[in-house]
Amino acid sequence: MSGSSRQQLVIGVLEDAFADLMRADPRAFRVKYRKMAADPFAFYRGSACLFYADVTQRDDPWADDRAGAVWIHGDLHVENFGTYMNSHGRLVFDINDFDEAYVGHFSWDLRRFAASLALMCWQKALPEESVRALMDRYLRAYVDQVRHYVDEEGDDDFALHLDNTEGPVHALLVRAREQSRVAMLDAMTERRDHVRMFGESGGRPLEGAERRKVLAAFEEYLGTIPEHKRFDRELFYDVRDVVGKTGFGIGSAGLPAYNLLLEGYSQSLDNDVVLSMKQANIPAVSRFVDAGTVEGYFDHQGHRTAVSQRALQVHSDPLLGHTSVDGVGYVVSEISPYEADLDWGEVNEPDEVDQVVGLLGRATAKAHCASDADSAQGLVTFQTEEAIAGVLEDHDDEFVEEISEFALDYAAQVREDHALFVDAFREGRIGGLSAA
Repeated sequence: MSGSSRQQLVIGVLEDAFADLMRADPRAFRVKYRKMAADPFAFYRGSACLFYADVTQRDDPWADDRAGAVWIHGDLHVENFGTYMNSHGRLVFDINDFDEAYVGHFSWDLRRFAASLALMCWQKALPEESVRALMDRYLRAYVDQVRHYVDEEGDDDFALHLDNTEGPVHALLVRAREQSRVAMLDAMTERRDHVRMFGESGGRPLEGAERRKVLAAFEEYLGTIPEHKRFDRELFYDVRDVVGKTGFGIGSAGLPAYNLLLEGYSQSLDNDVVLSMKQANIPAVSRFVDAGTVEGYFDHQGHRTAVSQRALQVHSDPLLGHTSVDGVGYVVSEISPYEADLDWGEVNEPDEVDQVVGLLGRATAKAHCASDADSAQGLVTFQTEEAIAGVLEDHDDEFVEEISEFALDYAAQVREDHALFVDAFREGRIGGLSAA
């Protein structure tokens, strides 16, 4: 494909995916696109739609009727891993950010991750030999963990935590453990008449009809929390304050959101809880596959996001749920002081990256294999680990080689696409959205 044809494809895919949001909030998308213009990896993070426009057109030797229809993260890249406090009170390192989760080929997650690893390593100027070795480490750790699930029935609680990690991942878990709910609340709120309220920097104050609408959506959300995860309603879910927010990140540009401050576990000011209620978006992969069966399963995109996260993340946030505002789906979750993303700026040498990617391979396998007949959903009704192991059989070497070659080739394509995108954005040729 010529450069001009490829540029038109890039422009067309972005316009198709984001046209409505661009019209609703062009300023937010100028911010998003400026961030995407910073470097090829930032562009890759913000263009999952382009990845699926490409990958869904390829023959996939690792997909059959079952391995091609499992729960996938949908936007798996090296920066979508971090810590969280699970519903049992244990700090865990795992996949995060489930906005793009869907049903698809398990290999799509691995291809997207491996290409992101190749991009990051290129930006760190690591030699190709090292990059191949790191992808080999990630993919073989994934396969080994899948086979562990096949061999060990009932091991559904595998997790990466303080006791079984090392290197940068262990250090991140230690830092997360040292965080404080009080410090987070003090940064987001101020005290008025002996209660916490959001401060001036906390968001846009809500009044009148909009406030009532959000509070009604909150009441709807409460009914979506699984019964076994609900807290004592007498105190916990009392709303103290609510503010409006707008997403300006690479993934959430233009999406309206609200933060709600709850009384929490007791009337102590140290136990208040902050919830995010964010409009859910259409997942990128759904634009390029036959989505009828999957879409019919959900009430709206907020419902899809919450169900997907519960499927992919064992012992997920007990406050995770969904609701709707004006007929549009929203996902609701806690803003936790114990969530921290891995800082790849501090992981640079091949041996340091190697300490991380093997754990990421195991975490990816855990997500795929937890999201099956044992999880509380009805779209994937078979054992995912058996489906994946069945399609791999004894072809591990071919599998690693094929995914690695794809990743290196696609990373080179992304670097070219990034330059085409920057030129198009500067010239105001993306949906009429100028860079000025």
